[in-house]
Amino acid sequence: MAAAAGTAHLLLLSLLCSLFVYQCDGACAEVDSDTEAVAGKGFKLGCISCKRRSEVDGAATVEWYFRAKGEADFVHIYTYNEDGPTIEHDHFIDRVDWNGSKRSNDIQDASIYLLNVTFNDSGTYQCFLNRILFYEFYEYNTVINKVVHLTVVAKATRGTASIVSEVMMYVTIIGLQVWLLIEMIYCYRKIAAAGEEALREAANAEYLAIASESKDNMAGVQVGE
Repeated sequence: MAAAAGTAHLLLLSLLCSLFVYQCDGACAEVDSDTEAVAGKGFKLGCISCKRRSEVDGAATVEWYFRAKGEADFVHIYTYNEDGPTIEHDHFIDRVDWNGSKRSNDIQDASIYLLNVTFNDSGTYQCFLNRILFYEFYEYNTVINKVVHLTVVAKATRGTASIVSEVMMYVTIIGLQVWLLIEMIYCYRKIAAAGEEALREAANAEYLAIASESKDNMAGVQVGE
């Protein structure tokens, strides 16, 4: 019975560690979008919003809006939902590709890629991520808004903000991976310790059973004499 309990404990720890690794496998890091595009080239408009609790299922739809320099109002340019992408404005027809989360309605990366950038693309872009979180007894709705102020230039100039943003992205990713590695090592050590404890308990139980059987046999021999 002790061996069975130890084995069950070991299996439970293995399951918990596997679940932890699965949930942390797709680490999400929020990084601000670049803000300087080069005319004639492509440009990624970044919009990332990580869920605070990865174990909670969710679904999201995305809308992008644009206000050109000198204009007062925003225009709706792009929608992405469970039916796929829709370009909403003639100025961006055949010039916008989805560059966010793939194969899932649980969107955390709502970025888009702007093709063949022109100087008329300078201005302010707004990303609205409409998210629903599915809890056991209710649903929680929230709207995340990200703003990108885009400047289009004739020649690329690597700004300090861009360099710092990229460095911070790599630091965050490396930090998450190191943390994950530490947690995995901790889990595997717990599994090994549980396995050794189960073996010790099984050996002790077997020893006690043998000792008891030997004692009974000796008592039987004495009675026979």
